[in-house]
Amino acid sequence: MELLNVQHLCKTYGSGESSVNALRDASFTMRKGEFAAIVGESGSGKTTLLNLIGGLDEPSSGRVYLGGQDLFSMKEKERTIFRRRNIGFIFQSFQLIPELTVEQNMIFPLLLDYQKSNTEELENLLAILGLEGRRSHLPSQLSGGQQQRVAIGRALIHHPMLILADEPTGNLDSQSSREVMELLTQASHHYQQTVLMITHNMGLTAYTDRVLRVSDGILTDLGGNCDEKLS
Repeated sequence: MELLNVQHLCKTYGSGESSVNALRDASFTMRKGEFAAIVGESGSGKTTLLNLIGGLDEPSSGRVYLGGQDLFSMKEKERTIFRRRNIGFIFQSFQLIPELTVEQNMIFPLLLDYQKSNTEELENLLAILGLEGRRSHLPSQLSGGQQQRVAIGRALIHHPMLILADEPTGNLDSQSSREVMELLTQASHHYQQTVLMITHNMGLTAYTDRVLRVSDGILTDLGGNCDEKLS
């Protein structure tokens, strides 16, 4: 089932001779439960693409449909609520709230929507993330890998249609990176979450179903994660 449909997405910064085409006519679709990676050099346009898909920025032209809903036909407040309820974000810098515990950080998206967490689901998620013994810890009391697991839990807790991960292993050691990728794979294949991830690490594409490359603002769908396609 198609979940994400990106149509002719363009983003231009500035005007006239000083204008920069950060993204040029990007189109692709993703199905429910698919795990895809976006690769490309720094400044290629991949973060711009992720921000547009997440409704964090507006395109110069083009459309983004998530679950059949047109993100950019919505007013800003409506889009903010839709994004909060349907998109989970995982950032390289974790972006946890330092004054909140592990459990409080994880359920924060629900609190913003005046919802109560399901105790059984929360316990199950803490167990999957290996955080049962850390639920009352503050972020400063956790390792980088543990903080990223909290961020993943926060992205999963409200069952979003789409998870957007921006360099989720960028600040982690190799062991923590493998653990994070295994969690994202589990989210995709076991829980049928659709996951779109930016990465500079070509080795991580082995975990994904599909690879997209952005170069000079142009998107190319490389299909399956074969290494030779990335050379």
